[in-house]
Amino acid sequence: MSQAGDQQPWRWVILALPLVAFLLLVGFLLRGLFSDPTELSSALVGKPVPAFSVPDIYNTEKIYTEQVLQGRPMLLNVWATWCPTCRAEHAYLNQLAAQGVYIVGLNYKDDSRSKAVNWLNTLGDPYQLNLFDESGRVAIEFGVYGAPETFVIDAQGRIRYRHVGDVNERVWQQVIGPMYAELMAAYEVIASDQQEPQS
Repeated sequence: MSQAGDQQPWRWVILALPLVAFLLLVGFLLRGLFSDPTELSSALVGKPVPAFSVPDIYNTEKIYTEQVLQGRPMLLNVWATWCPTCRAEHAYLNQLAAQGVYIVGLNYKDDSRSKAVNWLNTLGDPYQLNLFDESGRVAIEFGVYGAPETFVIDAQGRIRYRHVGDVNERVWQQVIGPMYAELMAAYEVIASDQQEPQS
């Protein structure tokens, strides 16, 4: 066999490599193009909330730990005054709070505490508790990329869901609302069972 015949298979491999690399790149880009950026997976889903210790936004002498994220289903909403999407989301969170949805706020790396307090006094405060995470360490423990992000937390303090982006009517109706309602129903059954007198 001639030397040219021996090189023929290698020649096809060398010619096909750029085509294969191009097709892999196109597949990767198409996957990203059609994925939902609000559905970032979280390594914490199904696990207890991470340990933390941060002050209250109104009273920095009052310190909260992860214990405040236990005892009942709730939303943990990560927000900041520098975040324009948070401002857009805020009115909807006020509506949810008026309907009885229990929301804890985590103020994330704001310029100043007074600026955050002014924001809440001006736009309304939908939060049952306000955690002040000036350094952003607590948010990092939760795996937060930026604001807004919202976590659904069950009564045992386990993270059930993470939503990246604003909570709006569509997100609430299709995703977070049904999950929160299911957790609340289970919580209310357990609470009513504990209140019934034993015979």
